[in-house]
Amino acid sequence: MTSPAPNVPGATTLTEDETERLTRRGLRLCQFTVAYNVVEGAVAITAGLLAGLVSLVGFGIDSGIESAASVLVGLRLAARLRHGEADEAKERRALRAVAVTFFVLAAYVSFEGIRSLVGGETPDNSVVGIVLLTLSLIVMPVLARAKKRVGEQLGGDKLILADAAETRICVLLSISTLLGLVLFALTGAAWLDPVAGFVIAAFAIHEGREAWEGELVEDDDDDD
Repeated sequence: MTSPAPNVPGATTLTEDETERLTRRGLRLCQFTVAYNVVEGAVAITAGLLAGLVSLVGFGIDSGIESAASVLVGLRLAARLRHGEADEAKERRALRAVAVTFFVLAAYVSFEGIRSLVGGETPDNSVVGIVLLTLSLIVMPVLARAKKRVGEQLGGDKLILADAAETRICVLLSISTLLGLVLFALTGAAWLDPVAGFVIAAFAIHEGREAWEGELVEDDDDDD
């Protein structure tokens, strides 16, 4: 006997089985995100610390944040499957917990970037970091689109679309961090690394505010 499908606002045109199938797909995408980002974050932080690259360490911490966010989203999706409905109050709290982690990231990379500039530290190049960021630019856009598709098929599900938006942010951070590392490798300008870190901090503050307000969704999503 099939368990009741989660009651997701906006998914009125779907059958219970279709809603449950999509919710399970969203849960699997969250699980993959956690697994991938744990490895990505560990490699990025290790390579960043060894090379003294603030931006790469910040990117690794962001991978950890994305893992934590996907864990929170996954837990709420699993709860939907168990109870047959979404607990909006708990899902709102989950989004705010994600917001706090963004602010922590912004504080860290800003502090380290300022310390690097004031201290005149010169980091090393990181081939591992460049390869890792390039791989992220291949994997993350596909993952973000898959999450967005599930969220839209569920009638504009805010929680899944928020997770999709966070994955998309990872793509933007990959681009900015990779650009900083490549330019540093080519020019040797040490200031490029902390500047890339400040870009990450700006992204984090902006998206943290939107997550706190429950508005961390894809740009072309019109659902309020």
